[in-house]
Amino acid sequence: MKVPLTPLEFARRSRSLYADREAVVDRDLRLTYAQFFDRCDRWSGALRRLGVGPGDRVAYIAPNTHGQLEGFYAVPQLGAVLVPINFRLTPGDFAYVVNHSGASVVCAHSDQLEAVEGVRAQMPEVRHFVALEGAYRNWLDYESTLAAETPETPRREWPTVDEDDLISINYTSGTTARPKGVMITHRNAAFNVIGTLIHLPLRPGDRYLWTLPMFHANGWTYTWTVTAAGATHVCLPKVEPAAVFGLVRRERIGWMCAAPTVLIGLANAPAEARGAVPRGVHVVTAGASPSAATIERLEGDLGWEVTHVYGLTETSPFITVCEPRPEHQGLSPSDRALIKARQGVEMITSGELRVVDDQGAEVPWDGETLGEIVVRGNVVMDGYYHDPDATAEVMGDGWFHSGDGAVVHEDGFVEIRDRLKDVIISGGENISSVEVEGSLLRHPAVQEVAIVGLPDEKWGEAPHAFVVLRAGASVSPEDLKLFARDRLAHFKVPQTVTVVSELPKTATGKIQKYVLRAGAASIGKQ
Repeated sequence: MKVPLTPLEFARRSRSLYADREAVVDRDLRLTYAQFFDRCDRWSGALRRLGVGPGDRVAYIAPNTHGQLEGFYAVPQLGAVLVPINFRLTPGDFAYVVNHSGASVVCAHSDQLEAVEGVRAQMPEVRHFVALEGAYRNWLDYESTLAAETPETPRREWPTVDEDDLISINYTSGTTARPKGVMITHRNAAFNVIGTLIHLPLRPGDRYLWTLPMFHANGWTYTWTVTAAGATHVCLPKVEPAAVFGLVRRERIGWMCAAPTVLIGLANAPAEARGAVPRGVHVVTAGASPSAATIERLEGDLGWEVTHVYGLTETSPFITVCEPRPEHQGLSPSDRALIKARQGVEMITSGELRVVDDQGAEVPWDGETLGEIVVRGNVVMDGYYHDPDATAEVMGDGWFHSGDGAVVHEDGFVEIRDRLKDVIISGGENISSVEVEGSLLRHPAVQEVAIVGLPDEKWGEAPHAFVVLRAGASVSPEDLKLFARDRLAHFKVPQTVTVVSELPKTATGKIQKYVLRAGAASIGKQ
């Protein structure tokens, strides 16, 4: 009677219950759940004819399109392993990830075909290259291959999937070293889907906009969560504020996920890009700590509801949710936004989270004592693919060590103060870059800010600010320092402020502070 925990079980239910409901919208294409799963089944059959079987890896290099989404069902229901690759990587990175994962099939979107073709000779183990949109050279044409395939029946003849089998290998950003392959099991993914639906309940008929890359931690498992709920996937290959607001209106969007950098763009979009903005959209944010100022703008100006969650690729990805509590409702919008910017509490299904000091002892719940977030539970990865040393380094004591420095408030809410490697120690005092950034983001001229520690002769290290101004805004570096001094202890105030046109980021919106530190001298100080 035992049924393996897998997102495929949720798909089985949805294909039965919601066959006539709209499943996918991708530009002019609209698919019901029956049509969507028919395509998934056809592609599973085609992959099997191409020699893909249990345990084999299939790589995808694509933005948010229906072809990419179909891979999240067609590949794992064969018992094979999906490798969704960041499509903004360099061609050399494509080759590295494909080779490291051992992928035998590579599927690429039209925007990435030339880049992949340019390194094709560097991927000798790949047996088939598939063009997801139209014919290309001697690649397989996805749509024509799909059309020629007869759906396989009965489905019970397909391989039996165990919940401890891998469903995906997701590669980390690799900002300072080669990317690591995070092994996610069917059980990991299923628990994340269940926890998401408990805390952030999508319903049949809800409409979800893909403003988060599907490749990023399996779209935070919303590739399966939306389907499990019987909701509609609305694909968006490129995120631009005008396109987002347009789809929110036309497609009656009720839900989306986005990194804080995307929310900043939406909150600061000019009136002509916004147009009339429907209220009541639910926004789930993670990937970096959102500022209270950004949350306040989205909720106050747009009337949207923001929920902050926290996790890592290695945790499938969600660990915590900043759950709303009755006592929060009586707070002012600014005070409520400060709480919403915290990482929150354990999700019901994620397992145990602790914040510990250097000796492994849990820190007091005083909102001041800094420790590292460590977790163990059902969402923690199976390890790094072909990298036992890196796996032992972060999981060797039975806990996954996140590298995130945090405090715990008296109500149990966790708040990240910094990546441990980014904590600034100035004159013996710890400075949270997140706190300083949040302060400067309250200035009406500031759109984005990054605080980094740079060497200082007197203090050893001191905070420095890199600021992106809102369109048409003007403010001097000295005025920004005075603004911060009114809101922070003086030792936390940036010693210099550098105004830049943009901040270096990963494809998932995380600011690359190591780039700022390395390039500080060439950027110049103001």
